[in-house]
Amino acid sequence: MNTPKPKDFYAREVVMARVDHLIRRKQGEIERITRILRAFFDPTQVQTPEPGQIRRIILIGPYARRSWYEDEKTIHFSDYELWIVVNHPLFKEGECWTRARAVIDSELGDRCAVSLELYSRADIRIAKAERDTFILDRIEAGITLYRASRDAPLNERERKGARP
Repeated sequence: MNTPKPKDFYAREVVMARVDHLIRRKQGEIERITRILRAFFDPTQVQTPEPGQIRRIILIGPYARRSWYEDEKTIHFSDYELWIVVNHPLFKEGECWTRARAVIDSELGDRCAVSLELYSRADIRIAKAERDTFILDRIEAGITLYRASRDAPLNERERKGARP
């Protein structure tokens, strides 16, 4: 007897709804960055005892705090600050993120800067044990854009839609 597979689709509206306090263009940019990070994360660049997985993507900083600025006259913009939690410390290596960073740079160009901070699940556990308020306060105040335990993975069509 075949059990039906769960629907494996990614609803961009879900990510956009999580940042609905932003203007539509910013919502779209954040959704696009999230999709690119998920599609172009390359865990095959390092050898680990387990398959690579992004556990969470969290928006922190001015866009999460609702205090972003955008001054077109002086060309000053707030950066998108994203924290990414992976399942193993080796997946924080730059080689795993080279392609994703290149695609983000090519698609967003000069419109905004994207800052990525990478953490492993072990880093978060240590921060909780040591009561590291720097990390814990930002995670609590941040907006979770993607959580592996609740959000659907990208399917092949959406991975192709991420455009290389």
